[in-house]
Amino acid sequence: MAYTRGNLAVKPKPIERVSPGYREQTKVITRRATLPMKEKMLYLLTVVICVAVAGLIISRYANIYDINKQSEKLGEEIRKNQLLVTQLEVKKETLKNTILATAIKEGYVEPTEHDTVYVPRSMVTPEKEISNIDSAQK
Repeated sequence: MAYTRGNLAVKPKPIERVSPGYREQTKVITRRATLPMKEKMLYLLTVVICVAVAGLIISRYANIYDINKQSEKLGEEIRKNQLLVTQLEVKKETLKNTILATAIKEGYVEPTEHDTVYVPRSMVTPEKEISNIDSAQK
């Protein structure tokens, strides 16, 4: 057949349409190729490794967060204890300053340099002394 497309020397033939009794329909079915088992396992392994690494990172951050919280609590406790220590030091100084006046008021006399102070020995062992002190504090 002669080249007719774009050639003016040839007269185009009319296309005859013949309609058959039925219209043939074609349906295109595209089949996706399935992945091989090795490739599926590779993808699954990749996902599992990514999840494991993410879990490890998240657990480390949770550990760091917990340690930071504990250090904040300890810092607060240290500040409270320092405040308590300063208050007790002030109380100690005031008691030191008032002990002499209280002793004189109770009738105690300050010994001179040449006076000897005798302290009687007690028959109490250290264990009994500790238990006596504990019972006296209660």
